[in-house]
Amino acid sequence: MKAEVEILHPGLFSTIQDFGRRGFQKYGVPLSGVMDRIALKTANLILQNQADAAVMEITQMGPKLKFSAATKIAISGANLSPKLNDEEIENNEVVKIREGDILSFGRPELGMRSYLAILNGFKTEKVLGSRSWYEDITSHEKLEKGMQLQYEASEEEKYETHAAIKFDDEYLNSVEIEVFVGPEFNKLTETLKSHLRQSNFSIDKNNNRMAIQLSEILENELEPIITGPVLPGTVQLTPGGKLIVLMRDCQTTGGYPRVLQLSEKGINMMSQKKAGDKIRFLFKW
Repeated sequence: MKAEVEILHPGLFSTIQDFGRRGFQKYGVPLSGVMDRIALKTANLILQNQADAAVMEITQMGPKLKFSAATKIAISGANLSPKLNDEEIENNEVVKIREGDILSFGRPELGMRSYLAILNGFKTEKVLGSRSWYEDITSHEKLEKGMQLQYEASEEEKYETHAAIKFDDEYLNSVEIEVFVGPEFNKLTETLKSHLRQSNFSIDKNNNRMAIQLSEILENELEPIITGPVLPGTVQLTPGGKLIVLMRDCQTTGGYPRVLQLSEKGINMMSQKKAGDKIRFLFKW
């Protein structure tokens, strides 16, 4: 039976995401998908969903949601102080939902992005093989007040066991971001290479699903490159000396030197950093 989640308040910036749309980057279509794949996999595993079932990605300040029918949910990733009917609930466990229940979020305690999974996933439109929202590709870019999202109502007891899934949230705290050297890394001066290896960097206020800027200004003597391919995790060095870490909604080509490339683990960790947080690069050779 189809049921709906009503958006009573949209929060800061929440979207529906899965693993993204692969195979279309050659046409200029961003990969998109969840910023933190560790959290998506955990939330879906708790509910015994398909690994790529669509979830709600919630950034820093969560929405207020009303459920029209019974189901089960799980929340993973950042701790944004979730509450069901004004009673605190925990991340990383099955939560039963009844008709009329209201889910809300409070003060961010740890991390930047939280993931709400629902039994069998959110049933939003699928475009180019994915339910991930992206402006001008899907009908919606983010949650809006009054919006209604479909899901499958279910009161069945799907679970034979109540064994908990252990979620290691250490990556939410870690300041070390795994990287590999990028195509233009060896064109940097030895001084700048050493700086990238040894220094701490700060997350700038200019950060979103497309890219995260770092605040520090570096001495950049490199010339712009001929436009080349980029992908999530590519770290570009701008002519002005700023480092830009491309994320899941990034463009597919770019003209700035590609000095580093985050690992998949590094992308997941970077997605949970907020403005002012410190990071340093952990080089993997």
